[in-house]
Amino acid sequence: MALLNYTPPQTPYLTVVYRDEQLLVINKPSGLLSVPGRAPEHFDSAYTRVTRVLPEAKLVHRLDMATSGIMVFALGKPAQSHLSRQFQQRQPVKRYHARVFGTPPAQSGVVDLPLACDWPNRPRQQIDYQQGKASQTLYRVMNHDDHSTLVELTPYTGRSHQLRVHMLALNCPILGDKFYAQDEAFNMAPRLLLHAHQLSLFHPQSEQWLTFTCPTPFA
Repeated sequence: MALLNYTPPQTPYLTVVYRDEQLLVINKPSGLLSVPGRAPEHFDSAYTRVTRVLPEAKLVHRLDMATSGIMVFALGKPAQSHLSRQFQQRQPVKRYHARVFGTPPAQSGVVDLPLACDWPNRPRQQIDYQQGKASQTLYRVMNHDDHSTLVELTPYTGRSHQLRVHMLALNCPILGDKFYAQDEAFNMAPRLLLHAHQLSLFHPQSEQWLTFTCPTPFA
């Protein structure tokens, strides 16, 4: 689906959370692509901003454009190989914060529902028990008010739109979600209230287990 009126935030232009000789960790703002699109007007992205400063930076994972938070880049090909292998083997631990509509059915639980692309409506995803890929998300309620709940989400798998569809399956769509939220939930926030709050992984050189955190702007 084409991006209409792509106007990524310019301030702050690039927020560095951590940097050493092997990796770079940034706080990607909501509204900024992780990688450039095909059209010239979609060139601005987290990747292009990073490589403008650090040409050796390599991509190892992505966040949805509307999602903010922790994003890691490898500095050099050896680090890219090491980090990419970790993501392929699902070693990194990712924790997200989301504000959802209503209240989940329990204080914590696991959503285990297979996902597949909804091709006529892509990039939307859907629950598909025949063709879908296994997808699991752990959720934990943090706090709530009269109309919404702040949850911590830990995906065991990394399917496209996994957290968004799994919250919808609980009848708790993420606020501001233009793909899955009904009008009331969509209009309750100026952006998708989904933030990559924490990421833990092995350092590509020292093998030390590192944890990076980024404050949640809507917590």
